[in-house]
Amino acid sequence: MNPLVTIVIPVYNEKDNIKSALEKIKDEVHIPYIIHIVYDFDEDNTIPIVKEVQKEMNIPVRLVKNIFGRGALNAIKTGLLSAESEYVVVTMADLSDSPKVINDMVECAQKVSAHVVCGSRYMPGGKQIGGPFLKTLMSKWAGKSLYYLTSLPTQDATNSFKLYSKKVLDSITIESTGGFELGLEIVIKSHFMGYKVSEVPTTWFDRTEGQSRFKLISWLPHYLKWYIYAIRKSWFKI
Repeated sequence: MNPLVTIVIPVYNEKDNIKSALEKIKDEVHIPYIIHIVYDFDEDNTIPIVKEVQKEMNIPVRLVKNIFGRGALNAIKTGLLSAESEYVVVTMADLSDSPKVINDMVECAQKVSAHVVCGSRYMPGGKQIGGPFLKTLMSKWAGKSLYYLTSLPTQDATNSFKLYSKKVLDSITIESTGGFELGLEIVIKSHFMGYKVSEVPTTWFDRTEGQSRFKLISWLPHYLKWYIYAIRKSWFKI
């Protein structure tokens, strides 16, 4: 059966997380899928673990090398480009978001004909457990303020855990140059281009293994760019 969704996982030395992440996807995702593990360099310690899984376990997983240059942004862009299924979900190897929510995302997309479905920590039923206080505060403030000030139909626009339809990905030119703000760019552009955006609750857990690639200070200006873009589009129609 052809996959309905491609699950894109950007990695950087995730040997401590990747096997359990793949096993959890196998246990919890009940729709046809394929996993694309996107890596930057051949020495990444994630790769041998993925190759073991490919040999030993019945999990549809493919290794995809980053074609745009090192970094989270380019890995995600590579993953989005490599997907051929109707839907694409971006998630992380650290199990911060439960893979079972992917079932809810696809169901939501099909039920309401949504082109983007956001995993939302800040809508009713969603929550965040752990994580740096400042990062959490800023993320929640950004999501809630965009929801109320611009009518963006998600209360958690900054979460990277999102489903995209292939149609919307083929329609948008990605301009992000920093990191994980790419998800914010896509959801904002999708909304103002007239594509349907929806959300489902997710519970986010702080990672227990490995090191986060999120760099708040260096990426903050990139997030602000798309925040201001949404305000201008909504208030001033620019």
